Amino acid sequence: MTTPPKMSWQRLITDKRFGLEHYHDTKPGIRSDFRRDFDRLVFSSPFRRLQNKTQVFPLPGSIFVHNRLTHSLEVASVGRSLADEVVNGLRARHESEEVRRSLTDIPDIVAAACLAHDLGNPPFGHSGERAISAYFSEGEGAKFRCQLTEEEWADLTHFEGNANAFRLLTHQFKGRRPGGFAMTYSTLASIVKYPFEASLATAKGKSGFFTAEKEDFIRVADEVGMIRLDVEDGKVRYARHPLVYLVEAADDICYMIMDIEDAHKLGILSTEEVIPLFLSFFDEARRAHLERVMQMVDDPHEKISYLRSSIIGILVQRCAETFVENEDAILEGTFKGTLMERIPERERKAYKECEALSWRKLYSAPDVVDLELAGTRIISFLMHELVKAVTEPSLNYSQLLLARIPSQYETDAPTLYRRLLGVLDHISGMTDVYALDLYRRLNGMSLKIEN
Repeated sequence: MTTPPKMSWQRLITDKRFGLEHYHDTKPGIRSDFRRDFDRLVFSSPFRRLQNKTQVFPLPGSIFVHNRLTHSLEVASVGRSLADEVVNGLRARHESEEVRRSLTDIPDIVAAACLAHDLGNPPFGHSGERAISAYFSEGEGAKFRCQLTEEEWADLTHFEGNANAFRLLTHQFKGRRPGGFAMTYSTLASIVKYPFEASLATAKGKSGFFTAEKEDFIRVADEVGMIRLDVEDGKVRYARHPLVYLVEAADDICYMIMDIEDAHKLGILSTEEVIPLFLSFFDEARRAHLERVMQMVDDPHEKISYLRSSIIGILVQRCAETFVENEDAILEGTFKGTLMERIPERERKAYKECEALSWRKLYSAPDVVDLELAGTRIISFLMHELVKAVTEPSLNYSQLLLARIPSQYETDAPTLYRRLLGVLDHISGMTDVYALDLYRRLNGMSLKIEN
């Protein structure tokens, strides 16, 4: 009987840097290379721009709601706590000191990957992704189908923020250094939720890297020892890096629970709706304790905040237990689904109820739908204008517009595919505010003419 392949922690955890493979910085101090990944992201422009990118609810207003930056910071915090729990559990399973040393770095890697998980998302939330894909699949961009390969076309019609994050972190933009952010291989591998190319995309259009970065991803995946799965016609699919499950779980824990808290602050959900929903995560004894504590405060928002923090704590614990219990299957690449789908029934059922409520009342709320409609219109317009500029650069209007595009984007690349990627690089990097302002300027809405 053939022994199934299995990933090893010693190989999965490596501080080799993408683009700096032949150079190892031996700076003194206690800050690990993975902590440097985290710090490098915090101080980067793409990360700062997340503060003006929509999470779910429109950003302007007197009531604070989450944006992509605050969401990413919270996911990183939860991810580090989740990883700490996992490491504690895994240490009890491994006697090898070499393995134990490798496990020590997991919290820093997960925190950095969590911080970067939304870097590739375009303006206006997931509606921005859909608008980009729709431009090619059902809009004016459909005319380019015959000029692109199957793989290139799949990248455009299944535009995915996760794949774009990998590109943003690894691609050498014009005038920049090789290796992009020069992140460690382990952090890069931990970001890719869908370790396969767009031509193998799921029904939801999910994939992990563009054709332009295919060889880069293969280099990362092979270096850390991810299991390559059999796929015909030279297409690439791998089993996930194990730490992806922790990044994904931290994101799942944060976005749904925090969206409900935001909806409560905005008055979309009542206190009477949210409290029973949140209490359903706990057994009777814990529920009674939570109710006693809530009686000590009158502010309904404070009550919801307290329950939210308690839910995060229990979900972190349950996801960590699930990961440790399934370590062998995860390392063998045979684990199915997500950690949240495999936690105990009480917490899993309560999470599903939160998910159902969110789809029923939050994501269909008028303000959210209005934002999606406006975002789709803005992105579609910018795609039309910028794609025309890079495909017909001799036109006078195109030359004026191209002069506005930052020089690092390859709008003059030798192939159509790479010019189109240059447009996507520019648009996906925009904040909501910048995209709206450019839309208005190109339509003459912001023009100031003095008498």
